[in-house]
Amino acid sequence: MPESETTAISRRKCREIMTKSVRTVSPDASIREVAQLMREGDMGAVPIVGNGKLIGIVTDRDIVVRVVAEGKDASTPISQAMTTELFTVSPDDFVFEAIRLMGDKQVRRIPVINGSGELAGIIAMADVALDTEDEREIAATLEEISSGSAFWSKN
Repeated sequence: MPESETTAISRRKCREIMTKSVRTVSPDASIREVAQLMREGDMGAVPIVGNGKLIGIVTDRDIVVRVVAEGKDASTPISQAMTTELFTVSPDDFVFEAIRLMGDKQVRRIPVINGSGELAGIIAMADVALDTEDEREIAATLEEISSGSAFWSKN
């Protein structure tokens, strides 16, 4: 990215680009319920919230790999398919931190957690792309994140 654009992104806070209205489910929701929510909301990931706190996230890939491929029933609780190793940022973190975390951890979405551990929003690669003016550069960056290329080792 050009120097001025990188500087502009690094000054933005996560709260400025995150999606605030995020659909969530409880850990006892069934796989079927979550899959239907994904279909209706055209979403590839759903945060799992228990006792008001983010406890996991499940992607459509998680459902395929951890449920369908294992022969589990659609009534299985989503807690058996969710990912509990979460990489998060706070609303006051700089957007650059979210971008760096996406690259380092090879994830496409970063939950935004407030000081109480509650879900404040989520930042997806698309949110970063929409916030960036140089579309060709961000497209290349996002492609590298998706493919697992060593983006962060570039000079």
